Amino acid sequence: MKTYGQYCAMARGLDVVGDRWSLLVVRDLLDGPRRYGELREGLPGIATNLLGQRLRDLVEAGVVVHGDDGRYALSAWGEQLRDVLYALGRWATPLMARPPGDDGFRVGWLRHLVAIHLGEVDDRRADGVVEVRVGGDVMTVIATGGRVLTAAGTVGPEPDVVVEGPPDGVGALVIGVVSLPEARRRGVTVTGDAAVLAGLRPAVGSVPRRAGPTAPG
Repeated sequence: MKTYGQYCAMARGLDVVGDRWSLLVVRDLLDGPRRYGELREGLPGIATNLLGQRLRDLVEAGVVVHGDDGRYALSAWGEQLRDVLYALGRWATPLMARPPGDDGFRVGWLRHLVAIHLGEVDDRRADGVVEVRVGGDVMTVIATGGRVLTAAGTVGPEPDVVVEGPPDGVGALVIGVVSLPEARRRGVTVTGDAAVLAGLRPAVGSVPRRAGPTAPG
C-alpha cells in the first residue's frame, strides 16, 4: 500500500481509502454485504483486476471483511466512513446541478442522496410513500414516524405518488432542491398526490435530530 509518509490523521486516512475507487467500493457496501459480482455490477467503469486489488487493500486495512459466504462487508470501523461519505456528498451537492450526460447511474445511489438530505428525524414529518423510477429501475421512499427510509424496488401498498424521469430531475425533486414545475421541465412525470413530496421535508419550526442508518432492503 502506498503511503504519504506523513504523521497526520488525514494523510493516514487517505493512505487507506484515498486510492481511486476505494471510497466508491465503501459507498456500495453501505447498503450491506455484496458479492464480488454485485460490486462489479454497481461500479461501471472499474477494471476487474483493479476492483480485486482495492478489495484486497481494504480487507488488509481492516475497513472491509470477506465473509465465509464469499460476500464483502464493512467492518465496524469501515461503517464509520458513512458520515465521511455523506459529508462529502453534502459538500458536493452543487456539482449535481450539471446534467449527468454520459455518466453511469444506478437508482440505488439515490438512496444515499435521500439519506444525506432527508436523514434527520422530525416527529412532525407527514407519513407517505413515494415510488421512484429511473430508467426502468425502482426504489421506494417511505416517510413514517418522522423518519425517511428507503428500499430497493416496490415495497408494500400502492404508493401515494410515483416520480419517474431522468436521475438529475428525479433526485432534485425528491430532496426538494427544485420545484415541481422545474422538475417537469427536466422531463420528470409525477403521478398521484404531489403534496406527499413536500411532506418529506422537515416541518417548519421543527428541530430535526440525526437518525442512524435505517435503510431496509
